[in-house]
Amino acid sequence: MNIHQNNNHTTGIIYASGAYFLWGILPIYWKLLQAVDPLEILAHRITWCLIFLLLLQFFSKQIPNTIIEIRRISKHPTKVFGIISAAIILSLNWYTYIWAVNNNFVIQASLGYYINPLVSILLAVVVLKEKLNIWQIIACALAFIGVFILTNNYGGVPWVALILAFSFAMYGLIKKMVNVEPITGLILESAVMAIFSLIYLCFLHSNDQSVFSINEPVIALLLVGTGLVTSIPLVLFARAVKYLPLSLLGFLQYINPTISLLLGIFVFHEVFSFMHLIAFIIIWTGLIIFSLFNNYKDSEKALG
Repeated sequence: MNIHQNNNHTTGIIYASGAYFLWGILPIYWKLLQAVDPLEILAHRITWCLIFLLLLQFFSKQIPNTIIEIRRISKHPTKVFGIISAAIILSLNWYTYIWAVNNNFVIQASLGYYINPLVSILLAVVVLKEKLNIWQIIACALAFIGVFILTNNYGGVPWVALILAFSFAMYGLIKKMVNVEPITGLILESAVMAIFSLIYLCFLHSNDQSVFSINEPVIALLLVGTGLVTSIPLVLFARAVKYLPLSLLGFLQYINPTISLLLGIFVFHEVFSFMHLIAFIIIWTGLIIFSLFNNYKDSEKALG
């Protein structure tokens, strides 16, 4: 790995770690909006995310470049289809997560994001033909054992966890394959769903069912803030996708559910058993092995 590749690799890890940390603490924010219907939260989240992204481009003087990129993308039906698909899948993921947190399923949501890296790795190997070295395979095996224990301990089919795992893995794969400028891609994804969000919000307002009003300034401010807490980690994640293989992105993903798991246990006081602890230790052992020996294959090549 040359210096340029190494710098990109490090940059990608920083971006990904930042995104996953912010996603990990996000349940605290959603709990503040627990009285609001999840669908209304989602509609505001999409709308305000689009607004913040456009403001970001405006103040960084990137609007002309964004327009050029959008025109380029519009000439490629495959990319357009990919962006629309990514927007729909991401919206499903967002809604499921908001609903889970506000219905006291934070630990199950964290389980979903423990499963997600395994799905991402599977997609990386099957679709993108990425190769895993022996240490990565061992790490994946440990992670699989840990996730199996968590799933078995749950005592039933964890639908929330499965929806979160598969939807976000597919989103990451589509982002990798479409390969458009990160911010522009996020703007287009938000714009696709903002059309439906605005229609829904107008419907709520016209029927006096919306909680967004001057009579509820705190709630209104929190709903506006959903755009900020959404766009920042998404921008970081979108940039990380350009620098890192999907398999490594999948393992760094464990930062997110670990923080959420700790919040579920110590802040929201959800049930956490001894078997959860065992699975937690096994999964993090796999992550440590993966991190330590990630460049094992490159080192072998250099020596050979």
